[in-house]
Amino acid sequence: MTTHHATLIPGDGIGPEVTDAALRVVEAAGVSIEWERVEAGADIFLKHGTPLPDEVLNSIRRTRVALKGPIGTPIGGGFKSANVLMRQALDLYACVRPIRTIPGVPCRYTDVDFVIVRENTEGLYSGLEHRVTTGVVESLKVVTETASLRIARYAFELARQQKRPSVAAIHKANIMKLSDGLFLECARRVARDYPEIELRELIIDNCAMQLVTKPEQFQVLLMDNLYGDILSDLGAGLVGGLGVVPGSNVGTDCAVFEAVHGSAPDLAGKGLANPTAVIRSAGLLVGHLGETDAATRIERAIEAALADPKNLTGDLGGKATTRQLTDAVVRGLEA
Repeated sequence: MTTHHATLIPGDGIGPEVTDAALRVVEAAGVSIEWERVEAGADIFLKHGTPLPDEVLNSIRRTRVALKGPIGTPIGGGFKSANVLMRQALDLYACVRPIRTIPGVPCRYTDVDFVIVRENTEGLYSGLEHRVTTGVVESLKVVTETASLRIARYAFELARQQKRPSVAAIHKANIMKLSDGLFLECARRVARDYPEIELRELIIDNCAMQLVTKPEQFQVLLMDNLYGDILSDLGAGLVGGLGVVPGSNVGTDCAVFEAVHGSAPDLAGKGLANPTAVIRSAGLLVGHLGETDAATRIERAIEAALADPKNLTGDLGGKATTRQLTDAVVRGLEA
């Protein structure tokens, strides 16, 4: 058996509980991983003056893959988001969010299956803000040809690998003619190299409406940082909420896998958090390491567990604890 090496960042709030659940599931799937545990987040900021110490980045650079629990970020002040800092420092340029309905999970739709591919390093999340004068703040949206071409090619390659027939480029180029115009033009240029895949172009507000009226039409959605952040959560709402959707941040050299939900400090230590999203993210990590059979079995075990109402956690309308749902997934893997 191959022993892999990976970084583990437990995170804040419910992070340690849900990442521990994910580690149990990975072990039950028969995947051997030697975890290098490092700390990041709000508590670490109080100790070190930064939410993302160098040892975290250095660990990920060594192992090249990480599983990260949720990390809290102050609103309207305080330290910069550790998530944004990590993506920029490691050049994790592609944020990938699979959005798919899971049988047994209460939601409004039954046939949603698309992937959001979000540019992860620039746009309005570049962090270039300053106060012009009293009562006036300016925030700069940065869009480059290099980053736009790179993320567009990632989206089309993913569509080709997963045999998805279309990529929808999401934009607001009717208003932001230069910045979103460049992003859209880069998508068109890349699309020429993938004649078997249809390029669709949707304005962001129209896309939001169509996601909630006819989500089954979408396959791969390509967009910038802010649009991707917003529509990823919208997409999660279509399939049961943030507690069930996995995510990954992929670069040329490293990949960080994480749940898309927050640290939920009000639930910390109560054993009530839904571990599904971080378990599924761990499944994506396992697949990234080449353990494709184990990754498939993890996903199937989650689906089987959630098909039984007694395993649904509070956010899904049930009464199961974190451990009870995790136990059900582990039993499915060991059966």
